[in-house]
Amino acid sequence: MLDIKAKEEQKKRAELLALTEKLAATRSELLTQQRILEDIICHICHVKPEKRLGRQELFLKSSVTNDELIGRLKNRVSELESKQREKIAEVLKARRFKEGLEKLRDRAKKQFIKDQEKLEQKEFDEGATISFARKMMKHGKSGDAGD
Repeated sequence: MLDIKAKEEQKKRAELLALTEKLAATRSELLTQQRILEDIICHICHVKPEKRLGRQELFLKSSVTNDELIGRLKNRVSELESKQREKIAEVLKARRFKEGLEKLRDRAKKQFIKDQEKLEQKEFDEGATISFARKMMKHGKSGDAGD
C-alpha cells in the first residue's frame, strides 16, 4: 500500500511539474505580448507627428486583436494557477497519507520487534526454569540416594 501511495505522490508531482511548466510558458507569452505592445506604443510616441497618425491608426486596428489575445492569455494564466493550487493540494494530501502509512509501518515494526523480544525472553525464562528444575531434581535424587 505504501509503495502505491508513493507512486501516486510521484505521479501527482510529475503532473504538478508539467502544469507549472505550462503556467510559466503562458505567463512568458503574456509578458511578451504586453512588452510588444509597450514597445510599439513607445516607438509611436517617438515618431514624428506626420508619420505618427498612420502608425497610430494601424496600432488601434490591431489593438482589438491584441487585447483579445492578452485577455485569453490572462484567463489561461488564472485557470492554470487554479489548477496548480488544486494539484499542490493533491500532492500534499498524498504526501501526508504516505507519511501516515510510513509512521504506521514504523510503529508496527517496533511493536513486532518488541513482541519478538518478549517472546524470546519468555522462552529464555522457561528454559532457565526447566534447567533449574532439572538441576533441583537431579540434586534431589542424588541426595535421596545417600540417605
